[in-house]
Amino acid sequence: MTWKPDSWRKYAAMQQPQYRDAERLESVLRHIAGYPPLVSPGEVENLKKQIADAGKGKSFILQGGDCAERFIDCNQTAIADKIKILLQMSVILTYGARRPVVRLGRIAGQYAKPRSSDFEEVDGNQFAAYRGDSVNAFEPSAQLREPDPDRLLQAYYHSVATLNYIRAMIKGGFADLHHPHHWDLEGFRGTPQWARYHEMTGGILDAINFMESFGGVRGESLGSVDFFISHEGLLLGYEEALTRHDQGTGRFYNLGAHFLWIGERTRALEGAHVEYFKGLANPIGIKVGPTVAPDELNRLIDTLNPHGEEGRITLITRMGSEDIENALPPLLRAVDAEGIPVTWSCDPMHGNIIKSGEQKTRDFTEIMKELRLADEIHTAEGTILGGVHFELTGDNVTECIGGAGELTGEDLQENYQSYCDPRLNYSQSLEMAFLITEFLVKKRGNES
Repeated sequence: MTWKPDSWRKYAAMQQPQYRDAERLESVLRHIAGYPPLVSPGEVENLKKQIADAGKGKSFILQGGDCAERFIDCNQTAIADKIKILLQMSVILTYGARRPVVRLGRIAGQYAKPRSSDFEEVDGNQFAAYRGDSVNAFEPSAQLREPDPDRLLQAYYHSVATLNYIRAMIKGGFADLHHPHHWDLEGFRGTPQWARYHEMTGGILDAINFMESFGGVRGESLGSVDFFISHEGLLLGYEEALTRHDQGTGRFYNLGAHFLWIGERTRALEGAHVEYFKGLANPIGIKVGPTVAPDELNRLIDTLNPHGEEGRITLITRMGSEDIENALPPLLRAVDAEGIPVTWSCDPMHGNIIKSGEQKTRDFTEIMKELRLADEIHTAEGTILGGVHFELTGDNVTECIGGAGELTGEDLQENYQSYCDPRLNYSQSLEMAFLITEFLVKKRGNES
């Protein structure tokens, strides 16, 4: 294969910042290319196997985290809270669905975001659009909104620091199932899901104690978990700089993350992103919206996975609750007819953006509706929904309306922190995990 990590440069690249200082940009990228990678090929291959299992219904992918990470959130509390909510959700899903959960965070690298427009208006003034902390600043200033190559270095440093702390927590026993109360978040006891969650964890501890008393399970096996990181592979120069050739396999890996995905705005067949992604050995995701045609999707899969490698492709559908019933079934049938193995996941967030006044939000009811419909459609078509993809946080934010807390549009300004899209807060996230468990349990009952 003639592919190289820089082959994408010959193709049209969408959603790339326009840097004034091209020499400085290339200097920064050379520095990053010389730095150590964040992950290893062995970890990437381990994730690929787990994703393949999810595609067969043997496990379930929980992918979640910030819409766009912020440099200011690279601190002990913020990182720990994100891991806590993902651990809590994964325990709920594992306990209820009786299958392993693949924990995949949108973390340690999700610092760039595509935008629908190159410019935005703030208080009557026009500025370049905010494209994530790895590109420019959120503050509405002509100078600060100028794309800055040095922010790519900051993105690398913050990713390393974040991942280092995650690894240290897990290695130190933070994920130990013997102590699930360590994952409680501040204010958690006042949420509608607290009693239900603690009743469940009490049952888990009883089961662990019972099994350990008979020697049926080793304590050390419950003290650690696999945790993988992911981000959208948007800024191609940065991704190229983190691409490494593995001497053992002869393949190229992006070692800035275990898993990367191509967005809805950058999946053009003849585009630079598809050209870059097709040479990677990583498992990759493709965001699939309601406008993609079945034959286009099959050509995209064939381009990115010509040898039909299991665990290589995850199709993350993001249809919107109003479009999914018409848009999803033809895609499931077309892909299934080709016989190329894929893992299907549902992103019920991105197709359900609404406006409440001037504020972007999402309705919990519509998010859940799309997820339920996705599960029902997969069941009807004989395919498998292998995972979910959420934007969420461990903070008590007020960004999405609805849920057990019954947030309304009037509540949004109380604690709206996201620089881009609205996220589920911890109470809504746990509620979502319980609801997902309900239909997974129902499906397991029907299968038996």
